[in-house]
Amino acid sequence: MKHELNIWVVGGDQRQARLAQLLSQDGHTVYTYALDLVQDLSGPIPQSNPLSIPLADCVILPLPVSQGEGLLNAPLSAADHPLEDILDRLSPGQFLCGGRLDPQVQSFAQARGLTLRDYFAREELAVANAVPTAEGALQLAMEHLPITIHGARVLMIGFGRVGRLTAQRFQSLGAKVTVAARKYDQLAWAQAMGLGAEHLSQLKDCLCGCDLVINTVPTQLLGRDELAETKEDCLILDLASKPGGVDLGAAGELGRTVIWCLSLPGKVAPVTAGAAIKTTIYNMLHELDY
Repeated sequence: MKHELNIWVVGGDQRQARLAQLLSQDGHTVYTYALDLVQDLSGPIPQSNPLSIPLADCVILPLPVSQGEGLLNAPLSAADHPLEDILDRLSPGQFLCGGRLDPQVQSFAQARGLTLRDYFAREELAVANAVPTAEGALQLAMEHLPITIHGARVLMIGFGRVGRLTAQRFQSLGAKVTVAARKYDQLAWAQAMGLGAEHLSQLKDCLCGCDLVINTVPTQLLGRDELAETKEDCLILDLASKPGGVDLGAAGELGRTVIWCLSLPGKVAPVTAGAAIKTTIYNMLHELDY
């Protein structure tokens, strides 16, 4: 990878703001766009007009890239930013990447001959993101449960990267953790780690005594019937990305407390999350001999 690059960080939340800061500290020339509401970074990162974005070697779009309706995901900007306006100023020779690309974003890029790479699809970032997600879940549980984690009855739905790390952290504090998963190898891992294990087909039978239910599966598994099996004071944390795993309407009608924890790494550990994105992008650039 070249020692110094002209890098644009475009849109996003505190993860992208911290990413810009970290890239600048590494000696790159860094500009930001659609991050105009950020005020707490040490050291100025220039905000620039997209007219000069063609000068960039590398353009980093947010995670996720789109907030829907063809707009850039830019919660730290006071204005709306149509994605097509930004992509119109880019060229095929630039390294362009973003996180969690949807079909519309890919279509916009392809129509302009741009190669848009998804850094969220990289395994190293998925593993790195699982750590602040797990710690954030623990933080939320401590803040919202009226009991200690020690002795709490916790059901973990799904046992991928996030499920495994989250279960470990609750187990280490003395929680009684049971895993509900579809894959038999995941159930075997749960048992090997000293956790309870139940096949996902038996989910309804696992819910009745839980103090905390944590979902990591982005498919609606907790519908009205399942939610009705939970205790009235059961806390439900949904760590799954959109569309999530909980019927929020039914939960509200039943009086269940559900927290949908979207973009949790960016909320609880933006510096760590930004550093993970930086490392992943460096890896991608290195693989391309950029």
